[in-house]
Amino acid sequence: MVISSSEVHTVVMEGIFLDKGLSEIETAKVGDAVWRYHNHAVAAHECSSLLVQHIPAPVTGVWSIVRRFDQPQSYKHFIRSCSVAGGVAVGSTREVTVISGLPAKNSMERLEILDEEKHVLSFRVLGGDHRLKNYRSVTSLHEVVVDGMPETLVIESYVVDIPQGNTKEDTCIYTNTLVRCNLRSLARIAERRARLSEAEGED
Repeated sequence: MVISSSEVHTVVMEGIFLDKGLSEIETAKVGDAVWRYHNHAVAAHECSSLLVQHIPAPVTGVWSIVRRFDQPQSYKHFIRSCSVAGGVAVGSTREVTVISGLPAKNSMERLEILDEEKHVLSFRVLGGDHRLKNYRSVTSLHEVVVDGMPETLVIESYVVDIPQGNTKEDTCIYTNTLVRCNLRSLARIAERRARLSEAEGED
């Protein structure tokens, strides 16, 4: 399935924009970015989804967490540890170890995109002991103004193989649950840091 531009706009608007009172210009601007970065070609043996998380914190603060390809465990609490071969740059690989209790042990992943200006990060799973075979993810951050305050929309999309014996729906439910937990954790951490920074600025 390839998500059409109209479908993407509907997903994002229903998920965030209409409830947050953003302007039509902001809605169109971020919707165009979704179309540019999250428009995946999906084969019959794969499933794909797009999730949106609003974070009441400036985009620079949220990006400082997301951009750390070498420290995904800072907000992805299913990850126990991470080691990167060499420095962090497009093409770098990392091995992550997953916490016990999950149907996974480790994952080898490669950084595909790290756009510091547009706040876009993408990685691909190369292998490992887990269910997310050939997982490809794109995360983009978008600054918006809500009630006069700069805030952030985090948009994450992925494509992943459907494991043998599983349905597309089961695979999306499982993967969406993991991604949603990560996004909510990111929101809590980024908002807490923003509040601490604001409090320190007032002292």
